[in-house]
Amino acid sequence: MARLENKVAIVTGAASGFGKGIAERFAQEGAKVIVADLNIRGAETVAEGIGAAAIPVSADVSLKTDVEAMVQAALDAHGRIDVMINNAGYTHRNGDMLQVDEETFDLITAVNMKAIYHSALCVVPVMEKQGGGSIITTASTAGLRPRPGLTWYNASKGWAIAATKSMAVELAPKNIRVNCLCPVAGETGMLSQFMGEDTPEKRAQFRASIPLGRLSTPLDIANAALWLASDEAEFITGVALEVDGGRCI
Repeated sequence: MARLENKVAIVTGAASGFGKGIAERFAQEGAKVIVADLNIRGAETVAEGIGAAAIPVSADVSLKTDVEAMVQAALDAHGRIDVMINNAGYTHRNGDMLQVDEETFDLITAVNMKAIYHSALCVVPVMEKQGGGSIITTASTAGLRPRPGLTWYNASKGWAIAATKSMAVELAPKNIRVNCLCPVAGETGMLSQFMGEDTPEKRAQFRASIPLGRLSTPLDIANAALWLASDEAEFITGVALEVDGGRCI
């Protein structure tokens, strides 16, 4: 039997990058997937590629009303939610921390932090009623081993890691496991922001800081999320799993 057979998963930020990889991998393993993204056209394209197992949903995770509608769409279609993937993220361009404007700072905190709060309010009661579930957040190595140039983004991911651990302890009696992934930068739309500029020289410099010698891929992150979401990880909670080729060592 497929590893996620009969499970229902919501994946935010699923129109591209890590979210797309997670949605596709989950569907391959038997899950019914809600492909949620602010970019509804991108979500529709991903869902079409997956097939009948996927439903595209437009969602701005910084808005509670959108998160509520996203969760209701999953319940209307499938009657349950087994896995909640908080993957949507936002960053500022690598550079001077004092040059990040307040609007950008507020958007980072809304998408990287407040969205986790919104999803918890909406999915925890559902998971508790059905007897359990799994919540997985895409954090970052930036929250574990911060470096200059991404200070406010780093801080938001450190918050996500702390929230994961606290939620894991509080929700354990409800049989709800809570974990997060800490990827090193990879082939996503935000790569140029992380590096400041996307040039062969910058890529070479960044790859040199990763012991395994390459950036992460959506499949790397999807495989890690798959394991955490599966019954194979039923005794794993509160973990910030480094998917980083040794970057954090």
